[in-house]
Amino acid sequence: QVQLVESGGGLVQPGGSLRLSCAASGSIFSIDAIGWYRQAPGKQRELVAVTSSGGYTYYADSVKGRFTISRDNAENKNMVYLQMNSLKPEDTAVYYCNAKVRIGVTESDSWGQGTRVTVSS
Repeated sequence: QVQLVESGGGLVQPGGSLRLSCAASGSIFSIDAIGWYRQAPGKQRELVAVTSSGGYTYYADSVKGRFTISRDNAENKNMVYLQMNSLKPEDTAVYYCNAKVRIGVTESDSWGQGTRVTVSS
């Protein structure tokens, strides 16, 4: 089991920045990849950015060059961050931390509760 807790959402003006944080706990050794999804009102949840244990990183086209995902695995820290710059109104959504968990041959998803980001003047 992996538990994820997000923080850092809020209201920001267009062009501003926010940093989202995700704290992972539990069976973190079983995490294959960890990243961020978002869901805007009336839309499907979409992948924003992900980083794998092997060093692979992916960004959705809509956030490339503006968002940066990073991971801090220092002692007693199991954090994933999403630095969001040059925010646009279309970035408004609830952002969810997601972990792909592999135990043996079984893969599953763990989700955080979400943190709301509103980009508005």
